[in-house]
Amino acid sequence: MGLARKYQICVDETPYYHVVSRCVRRAFLCGDDHTTGRSFEHRRKWVVDRMKFLAKLFALDICAYAIMSNHFHIVLKVNSTQDWSDKRVLMTWAGLFDLPLLCERYVRGDQMSNPELEFVIIKADEYRKRLMDISWFMKTLNEYIARRANIEDGCTGHFWESRFKSQALLDERALLTCMAYVDLNPIRAAMAKTPEQSDYTSIQDRINNENTRLIGFGKGDKDLPFSLSGYLELVDYSGRAILENKRGYTPENLPSILDRLGLNPDTWMDELKGFKSVGFSAVGTVDQLKDFCRQVGKKFALGLRLKTVLE
Repeated sequence: MGLARKYQICVDETPYYHVVSRCVRRAFLCGDDHTTGRSFEHRRKWVVDRMKFLAKLFALDICAYAIMSNHFHIVLKVNSTQDWSDKRVLMTWAGLFDLPLLCERYVRGDQMSNPELEFVIIKADEYRKRLMDISWFMKTLNEYIARRANIEDGCTGHFWESRFKSQALLDERALLTCMAYVDLNPIRAAMAKTPEQSDYTSIQDRINNENTRLIGFGKGDKDLPFSLSGYLELVDYSGRAILENKRGYTPENLPSILDRLGLNPDTWMDELKGFKSVGFSAVGTVDQLKDFCRQVGKKFALGLRLKTVLE
């Protein structure tokens, strides 16, 4: 039995999380149905478009993603909505769901009694929490895709596993490892040979588009703590080393990101090869995993341990 979601997500400990959702239908999420000969590759775009639309509304940034045949990965950064005004919260929530009548009146600027205002404040507080909640983000993503797929397939029933998987990424190294792992999924699955050929991944998105709607690299406090050029070089280097059927090589000049984070290339490859997206609720060093357990109120949580000291 998996851990309850409240024991897997603790934004006070880390804002970064890796989530995975898997399709349970025979034709998969975007694969080919060999029985009927139908292709569902177009559904990959459904997921990317919906994911980016939701990221504009929720207080969540997309760090990395990969849309595979029967599952998808997203790395998210959770931001705070505490400084959002009640009106902003209500108008944002209205982009997802219908508002109660009293909330609609408040947004219009109608005169309201104190009891009515108290109701609006309570609802705004509820929506404010939901707009920085990964579970609500995944609910509005997966339900939308499931409805469209069910209409297309002419059927009803489950499209996704009942619960998505999540991992807390407890430091910059865990974040970097996970992002590279996600972006390299098509290469590991022999669906592509290079990052730029990896369709429906964040790394291809960053290479091809200036306005990706993804969180930026190294421009400010709200960006990822790496350079984009260093990350691209690192993923390309890692992809070459991982593929057994491709003769890669170690570049003469190692990416600057390795030096900046104090990573040894050989140890980095061991960590990347050992990264797993299933069965681990958090990723970090031993001390970080212990702290995370204390924060979420668990004596023990299964975590993927990264080495504290790299030689």
